[in-house]
Amino acid sequence: MQIHFQIEYRTVWGENLFLCLDFENGRRQCLDMQNDGCGNWFTDREFDDSLICGHRVQYRYMVRCQGRQDRIEEGGFHTVPDICAASLVLADRWLESNGNRIEQRSIAIPNVRLNGRPQWRGAGTAVPVFALRSNDDFGIGELRDLELLADWAAESGQSIIQTLPVNDTILTHTWRDSYPYSANSSFALNPIYIRLQDIGTPRDSKFAEEMERLRLELNALPQIDFERVMQAKLRYIDVLFAEQAGKCFNTEEYRRFFEANREWLEPYAIYCCLRDRYGTPDFERWKEKRFGRDLIDSFCKPDTKRHRDMMKQYFIQYHLHRQFSRVREYLHGKGILLKGDIPIGVNRHSCDAWMFPELFNMDCQAGAPPDDFAVDGQKWGMPTYNWERMKKERYRWFTMRFRKMADYFDAYRIDHLLGFFRIWEVPLKYGSGLMGRFNPALTLTAKDIRLMGFKGSPRAFASAPEGTPETNVLFLEDTYRPGTWHPRINAFDTDMFKSLDTKQQEAFRRIHDSFYYERNDTFWEKCAMEKLPALISATDMIVCGEDLGMIPQCVPGVMDRLRILSLEVQRMPKAYGVSVADPRSYPYLSVCTTSTHDMSVLRSWIENEMPVNPVIPHLKADANLCASILQDHLTSSSMFAIFPLQDWLSTDEDLRSPDPDSERINVPADPDNYWRYRMHLTLEELVASDRFTHTVRDMIRSSGR
Repeated sequence: MQIHFQIEYRTVWGENLFLCLDFENGRRQCLDMQNDGCGNWFTDREFDDSLICGHRVQYRYMVRCQGRQDRIEEGGFHTVPDICAASLVLADRWLESNGNRIEQRSIAIPNVRLNGRPQWRGAGTAVPVFALRSNDDFGIGELRDLELLADWAAESGQSIIQTLPVNDTILTHTWRDSYPYSANSSFALNPIYIRLQDIGTPRDSKFAEEMERLRLELNALPQIDFERVMQAKLRYIDVLFAEQAGKCFNTEEYRRFFEANREWLEPYAIYCCLRDRYGTPDFERWKEKRFGRDLIDSFCKPDTKRHRDMMKQYFIQYHLHRQFSRVREYLHGKGILLKGDIPIGVNRHSCDAWMFPELFNMDCQAGAPPDDFAVDGQKWGMPTYNWERMKKERYRWFTMRFRKMADYFDAYRIDHLLGFFRIWEVPLKYGSGLMGRFNPALTLTAKDIRLMGFKGSPRAFASAPEGTPETNVLFLEDTYRPGTWHPRINAFDTDMFKSLDTKQQEAFRRIHDSFYYERNDTFWEKCAMEKLPALISATDMIVCGEDLGMIPQCVPGVMDRLRILSLEVQRMPKAYGVSVADPRSYPYLSVCTTSTHDMSVLRSWIENEMPVNPVIPHLKADANLCASILQDHLTSSSMFAIFPLQDWLSTDEDLRSPDPDSERINVPADPDNYWRYRMHLTLEELVASDRFTHTVRDMIRSSGR
C-alpha cells in the first residue's frame, strides 16, 4: 500500500518536519518530509500490506531544527485507517495538547498514481449516463458507454469521470421518469441504462430485426425519447427473461448477487409488481399500503405469476450489476475513478418511503430557499427526513445506501449538502416555496419576537388577509413546536410588511436577519456533526459536497473537519461582493468546475448571463476564451477540476455544438423539465478526435495535474 501523508504547518527557516510512525508489532520509523514552500509538508511511502491492513498504526509529526528535536505533537496520535486500498491520502492538522484539533479525514484514492506530488490533483469530465451517445446505444446513454468515455479520458490525461444518479426512476412509465433525482429506490439501478446486446439476442429473428430497426431509429434522434426507449427496452427484456431466466438463476454468480442484495431486492421487486398492477406508484392507493415481511412470503410462492414478475426484476438488477461491475473494473484498469451522486431525498412514492414511512416527514416536501436561480424558492416534491428516528436506528438506512453505492463508485457528491445541516421544508398545504422554513431550527417564541422590538402577536401576522396571496405573511408557525415561529423568508416585498410603520419594519428586519444568518449557526453545526461522521465513515469513498446556495457560516468548518471536498463554481462565488470567482482563490480540498447540470453551459453563460467582472473581461465565447477559462481552473489548487463534457468541447471550434442552449440539462425552477439532453457527436467520434485529445492532454499536463 502506498500512503501519501500531508500536513499544513508553517515553519521558519532551519526547521524541518518529520513523520514518526508506531506499528503494532513494536517497530518504529521516522521519515523526513518535503515541503512545497507554501506551508504544505508531504511524504510518500510504500508499505507492506501486512503492516497496515488489520493492524493498528499510529503516527505523529515532529519538528527538528538544526538536527535536534524542537517540538512534537502533544495531543495524541493520528491513526492510519484500516482500509486496504491501493493508495491512501492522509491529510492532517497539527494536534495540540489543549485539545484544539481538527478530525483527520482519510481519503482513499485507488488505482491512481500519486507521482510524489505534494498535493495530488486530478482532472475529469462530468456527464450524465443518459447523455452519452455511442453506436451501440438504444436511444439513450448506457452504463457500458462509460468505457468509451474512459478511453478518451485516459488518453487525454484525466483521472475521474463524474455522473448523475443512476438509480431506478420508473414511477409513471412517462417522460416524467427522466428526472434522475426522483428515484423509486435508493438501491436499484435504472433498467433504462442496461446494454441489451450484452444479455443476448432473442431467438425470434423477426423480433430481433424489428428491435434493431427501432434501436437505430431511436439512437439517431437528437434528444432522448424517454417513453419510447423505456417501452422498447422493457419489451426486449421480457423476451430475454423468458428465454434465459432458468439458466441465469442456476449460476453461482447470480446466487451470490441475490444473497448480497436480498434485503432491498425482494421488497423492491414486490414494489415494482404492485406499482404496475395498480397503475400508480402511490402506495396509499394500494391494498398493500404498508410493507411487511409477510408480503415476501406471499409473493414468493413458486410457479405464480407475481413470483415470476418479481424474478424478472431480479434478472434485470443482476444484469445491471454485472455490467456496472465490469465498467468499474475497466475504468480502474485505465486509472480512472468514478464519481457518483447521492440525491438529498427520495420520491414520496418510492419503495424506500413504502418500506420505512417512519423515516420520513410525509406531510412536507424538501426544497430550497429563494436565490437568483429561483426567486420563489424551490419545491422538489420529496419528503424530508425524520432525523430523530434515523438517529435511533444509527442511520442504518443511510449507511446501507452508501455501502451499496460503494459497489460501483470511488467518490460521491452529496447532493445539497446543506440539507444535512438543515433542510428547506415546505408543508404540502402551501403552493409557494416561499412558505418554507428550515428544519431543524431554533424557532422564536412570541416573547423572543417582542424582546427584539416587534409589537403585536406573531399569530396576527401569520395569515394572509382574504383576497391576497398566501405569501402575504410575516411569520410561519412551526409544525413540530406549535406556538413557536419562523420569520417568513424575504417577506420585505409583501403588502403586510409595507403596511408596517418604520420601527416595525426595522424590527422585523432585525428578527429576519438574525434568524437566518446568526441564531441557528452553532445549532446547525451540531446537527450536521451528529449525522455526517456516521454516514461518511460507512465507506472509504472520497466525499464531495454540493455546498452552494444560502450557506450557514458553520458549513466550511464542518467540511474541513470531515475532509469533505467543497464545490467551487465560478458563477456562484462564495466571497461576499464578488460576482465571478477567481479560481486562484479555491482551496485544495475542493472540486472546481465551470458549470453544473443545473446551469447553462459555459458558452451560454458568458454571452447571455455573465455580469461585468474583472476575471473574465470578454463576452464572446470563442474556443480560445473557453480554453483559457478551463486552463485557469486546471491551474487552481483544487484537488479535482471536473468539467461538463459540453464545456470541454467548447474549447474546439470544430467539435463544439452549433447551439449551446441545446446543451443545457436542467432548469431548476421548472418542475416540468424533461431531462433528455444527449451528446451531439458519438463517443466513437470523440475517441477518434486525436487533435482535440492531444490539446486536452497538453492543457492538463501543463497545469501539473
